[in-house]
Amino acid sequence: MSETFAPIESMPREQLTALQLERMRWSLQHAYDNVEHYREAFDANGVSPRDLRELSDLSLFPFTTKADLRDNYPFDMFAVPMNQVSRIHASSGTTGRPTVVGYTAKDLDNWADLIARSLYAAGIRPGDRVHVAYGYGLFTGGLGAHYGAERLGCTVIPMSGGMTERQVQLITDFRPDAILVTPSYMLTIVDAMERQGVDPRESSLRVGVFGAEPWTEQMRGELEHRMAIDAVDIYGLSEVMGPGVAQECVETKDGLHIWEDHFYPEIIDPLTGEVLPDGTEGELVFTSLTKQAMPVIRYRTRDLTRLLPGTARTMRRMQKVTGRTDDMIILRGVNLFPTQIEELILGIAALSPQFQCVLERPDRLDRLTVNVECRPGVDAAGRASAAATLEQQIKDRIGVTVEVDVLEPDTIEHSLGKARRLLDQRPKG
Repeated sequence: MSETFAPIESMPREQLTALQLERMRWSLQHAYDNVEHYREAFDANGVSPRDLRELSDLSLFPFTTKADLRDNYPFDMFAVPMNQVSRIHASSGTTGRPTVVGYTAKDLDNWADLIARSLYAAGIRPGDRVHVAYGYGLFTGGLGAHYGAERLGCTVIPMSGGMTERQVQLITDFRPDAILVTPSYMLTIVDAMERQGVDPRESSLRVGVFGAEPWTEQMRGELEHRMAIDAVDIYGLSEVMGPGVAQECVETKDGLHIWEDHFYPEIIDPLTGEVLPDGTEGELVFTSLTKQAMPVIRYRTRDLTRLLPGTARTMRRMQKVTGRTDDMIILRGVNLFPTQIEELILGIAALSPQFQCVLERPDRLDRLTVNVECRPGVDAAGRASAAATLEQQIKDRIGVTVEVDVLEPDTIEHSLGKARRLLDQRPKG
């Protein structure tokens, strides 16, 4: 077992299971007693907190969805009075009402501990300088990473997102040991470094902690090769806490250990809701075990993954997220995800990882176009060859015919936060 930030990370499974059961009983009762939505949902399903006799009994309880959070906007999912809520975060709300989450002082304390635990597992140590390029504000990424890095004893550089040229300047001048950022924006920073004549491999960075969007093993290889760093994954979502729900360990890089003393995971069939055994791919569901301000019971994340035994920690791992149920493209009966396209792009030397999938319906049939940038210096013949290669690989390996348009560098709008990989331009309704 690897060196850990907290002894509980190597707790024997039997003891962890007993702790989870105790905390889950508390969380269910807390939600039932203090949140009208949960009381009504439990009653409608004919279950009560006392029906939880073992962990598997959680399957008796109803799911919580993002729609439930939006329907109870802004504060009706809170389980404590507002005078006990120390902080509020929210999603962007670009597709409807934002989802709002609240934290008590104890919730914030736990969150800082879990981020510190995550960063330690990533290879960051007290005294390191940590450059935070996640967005600050209502988004949970920036402030979550910030307070966790301070809890670990690091020197924090609170850069936030955007101002890419300044990102390069501060990385060069302040010489951070680690950076926390989305992988797509890290690529944008690396491109800016190279344009400025800065060799990313010669920077002070030794660790990149990348999250907030799905990314592939091929993307890890790209980042590690271009930057000479260890690239590790962090997972979280604001509805459950924010970043720090699960973390990949730098010594194994074999999936993300879920901090199961605070979050209980399930994998379900996204269509039927049936709980699936460990090792089976499906939709990830979380129940919070310690959250005071806003407990979540069986929250459907829409992220697709599988649960695996622990390696560097005794807590179970989740495989890197392969996609989201709401990002899945069904094209002429074939299911595909942007991450599958990314994996193929990164295998073609002439292509950059900057891409978008554009879904249209010009003549009652769906059509997918993959817009992807070429690497600097690739001529028109090279672009045409790369487009033909990618089209053929998508047809051979995924089973659909798409159109590929290889564009000049810096043609696609580069993300300053989460990458928008899918543009659905089909008519609504």
